[in-house]
Amino acid sequence: MASEEELFANIDALLAEEPQLPPPAERARLREAAGITQARLAQALKSTTQTVKNWENGRSEPKPPRLEAYQRLLKGWAAKYPAHGVLAAPAPMAAPQPEVPEAFTGPAAPDATETETAAPVQAPAVQTAPGRPATPRRPAAKEAAKPATDPRFPHGPLAVLDGDGSAYGIDGIVLDCPATTVPELVEWTLKESGLGAAKLNRYGKDSDPLIVLTAAAAVKLGLPERLEGHEQRRSLRLPEDHPVVKQVAKAKWQLTQRGFGPWARIYRKAQGRERQCVQLAILSWDALDERSWPGVSDMEPADTARVLGVYAQRVITPRGSTAVSGLELMTALRPPTKAVQDPETGNWVSGYNAGSLGTEPMDPAPPEATPEHPVVVNSGWTGGFLNEEAYQWVRSVETLTDEECTLPFAVGLDLNTAFLAAAARLAVGLSAPDHFHGPKFNPKIPGSWLVDLSRIELDPRLPSPFTPEGTRPTGPAWYQTHTVAYAQELGYDVHPIEAYLRRQTGAYLDPWHDRLKNAYVDTLADLGVTRDLDDRQFLAAMERHKQADPALAAVLTAIKATVKGGVGKLRERPQGRHYKEGETWPALQRPTWRPDIRAAVISKARVNMHRKLRNMAAMTGLYPLAVLSDCVVYPSLGESPLDFLPYAASGKPQPGGFRLGPTPGLAKLEGVQSMLWAVDLMEKGLNPARHIKGGDAVLDEGE
Repeated sequence: MASEEELFANIDALLAEEPQLPPPAERARLREAAGITQARLAQALKSTTQTVKNWENGRSEPKPPRLEAYQRLLKGWAAKYPAHGVLAAPAPMAAPQPEVPEAFTGPAAPDATETETAAPVQAPAVQTAPGRPATPRRPAAKEAAKPATDPRFPHGPLAVLDGDGSAYGIDGIVLDCPATTVPELVEWTLKESGLGAAKLNRYGKDSDPLIVLTAAAAVKLGLPERLEGHEQRRSLRLPEDHPVVKQVAKAKWQLTQRGFGPWARIYRKAQGRERQCVQLAILSWDALDERSWPGVSDMEPADTARVLGVYAQRVITPRGSTAVSGLELMTALRPPTKAVQDPETGNWVSGYNAGSLGTEPMDPAPPEATPEHPVVVNSGWTGGFLNEEAYQWVRSVETLTDEECTLPFAVGLDLNTAFLAAAARLAVGLSAPDHFHGPKFNPKIPGSWLVDLSRIELDPRLPSPFTPEGTRPTGPAWYQTHTVAYAQELGYDVHPIEAYLRRQTGAYLDPWHDRLKNAYVDTLADLGVTRDLDDRQFLAAMERHKQADPALAAVLTAIKATVKGGVGKLRERPQGRHYKEGETWPALQRPTWRPDIRAAVISKARVNMHRKLRNMAAMTGLYPLAVLSDCVVYPSLGESPLDFLPYAASGKPQPGGFRLGPTPGLAKLEGVQSMLWAVDLMEKGLNPARHIKGGDAVLDEGE
């Protein structure tokens, strides 16, 4: 005779089993007996009609928590409508439910490219992640308001697919994805997933849906878990004879020229105004660079989806590296074309969108180019180049005073997204450069000027504002407008010898600045660093903000990388060991290959830094030890910036110097070391600003 313990163990084993559903045909019979349509059932279970069809023909099975809900419903129907046809109990009258319309797909822009797409979308099967809250975790700080949901894309911009067919989206959503091949995944994404994002500008294009594949999902779809090879990681691709690449071609889908790599775009040529394109990112192929997305690849799929989803909603759906996304954001916010009416025919045609960079690439002026550029090589240009780069300056040890050397600490300040702050209200050239000899300097005209600033002598305890090394110029050199204007601001006459200037100008980067600034400030606020904090509270909040929510801290890092990388991409250099000087490279085909705009941003950022350094010296008598891009190191009596920053008698920060705060251009604490440590590095020719954090080098924003 069985013991009580054995009987209970058997019962527990039964309870632990997965819920068992009736056969597919019986599921259909019960639904029909109840007089419920597949659409009504799909709506009740927050699914799609096609998904219900799949359950009833045995093609797929529901997953928790909808599995339990579906089982409960079927059990109830089975009691009322037994198989022999006897009605067990009258079915209660259900309240009328509205039909779920298919999401509307608006027309693509008139200049739609061959990679544009989008079929009508049905709302897919949805569930919340088991064991997770339906809404993302939030710290104490109030989160910024979420954007309104576009009815065409009810489930957000992206999803992270695991090996079990669960696609994790934003806000805890989990979709059932029955795809077992890449072509099936593309079809499901476009027709059933409800994924995508609305355009950021009325003349732009909707963002293509992004599916992020975990290692298990990649293997399930026939892809290798890792992408190995001897070339640079960024150039690794599946060979053209790989089975998955053949599957894509057989299904009449296409890959871009970059092939099937860590970031793949799969598309069909536009059918009229319909856009058909899906992005894939493979985590195990290093799609997410650890420097830009710290720890994100190792997160659970739901957490990875949360990080990427917040970034997509606040910045843009990722299109590759953060640098690529930064550049794509510029175009998304300033589309090159818009619909205009032909005055002769009355037809709507594609025309230039004022304030944008247009659709055609533009050759730079020779001094704005790089030495390997065809403009330089083919012309034999030997007149020198712009050298507008971020600061890498270390003060000469000989200029240190005894008083400075006896101070106990070296304190590093870091300016928040200095390049982003410099992009605000920045006039840049929109047309091709014109060449001038002996022009009169005009600080309002963006361009490149050949000027001799070597006669200007400044305090040796400060870096020169005219060179990234902080050394005095030795003769005539090419400078961007902001650098020359600053020399004029310092009281010196400037007489340009030559210039390349642009007649058509505009604040091209303003919407880019505004969107990224809001993303940065909102994300910091979610981490508890808000604008209403006083300086002491701000420093305390910054000290703990990364621990408040690692996922949102990763979003913040990605936003900063988007700023730096986007500016760097404006002058992308050739890649690959087979490149030869004078040849074109792919980046030159972009209208956004604009080294002059990059130079303008960096020049303004460097001038802004020098102006603060000069004001600090005037207000406090303090001089920096070193500067690296947006980080400056000062000698200090205490370990806090509060010990040396200038404040008025009222306690408010003095304008003109460095100020603490969470917005672009304001400062935060970068790190603290001993003064002896800093002097030792300076004597060795090393930059204390690079290592003030505690050994970690500060990334160069220039590239």
